[in-house]
Amino acid sequence: MSTRRKVLIGITAWLVIAVALGVLFGSEGRNDAFQPQEEFRLTPWIELNVLGLDMSINKAVMYLFLAALATTATMVYIARRMQDRPNRVQTAIEVAYDLTRKNITGQNMSSPMATKWFSFVATLFFFIWFSNMLGYLPLPTNTEHPVDVFGFEVPALAIYAATANLSIPLALTLVVWIAYHVEGIRVKGFVGFMKSFVPPGIGGVGAIPLFVIEVISDVVRIISLSVRLFANILAGHLLILFMAGGLVVLLGVSALGVVTLGMAIPFFLFEIGLVATLQAFIFAILTSIYLGGATADSH
Repeated sequence: MSTRRKVLIGITAWLVIAVALGVLFGSEGRNDAFQPQEEFRLTPWIELNVLGLDMSINKAVMYLFLAALATTATMVYIARRMQDRPNRVQTAIEVAYDLTRKNITGQNMSSPMATKWFSFVATLFFFIWFSNMLGYLPLPTNTEHPVDVFGFEVPALAIYAATANLSIPLALTLVVWIAYHVEGIRVKGFVGFMKSFVPPGIGGVGAIPLFVIEVISDVVRIISLSVRLFANILAGHLLILFMAGGLVVLLGVSALGVVTLGMAIPFFLFEIGLVATLQAFIFAILTSIYLGGATADSH
């Protein structure tokens, strides 16, 4: 039997089981009590207000702390255990190091700039990567629906990513945006940096609209860089939430779970294997491009 026929038989059997369960159990009706957006609501665990600013501790803060701890601990652990014959962990870290040193920074900046800003860009890459990956680990963060464990109420397991909250990618983006402007002004001077917004060879009245367009484009980078990371991680978590059971609960159709769960598992693996790393890579490489462009002779 060919592989194609086996796949078709498997898909047909999968759909037949779903239809049979639908006929047997029917629908319980729409569940209006289930609110998917509540999974992303940041309920304060410890309320703190400093000079009018809400500094409360919530699950997003916890995930940021875990990501920072994982990034620091991993690098320190590997650095203290470097050996001539690297094990698998050291090999993986060295591959990631070469990726950030040669491909991300080395190909988008001059050699002195790459040496100067490598640690900054690499930290961004690894921090975002760990933040994204931690977002796919079920952790006890759901305080809305606690479970009883030996008489104690314990938060239920849930998945959440700090980068699925716009404030985190936006804060990282603002740091990058300010950094490459400061570096550009330091290298070229304020006037020289402003002149770099106009392509070489353009002068007179025609330079004015081009300058305005470039300035707008530069400011829009704040939105594009932050929203790209935020939207991809949030969309991935929403799809996992709905396919892993949220859609079944929302619609009240138990048989639908057979279909959605079969889709959720490969999508979950796809998110872990590609999206989490790809978004960290894109953020880091755009940071390198912006830093390199701000200091290059022709912007």
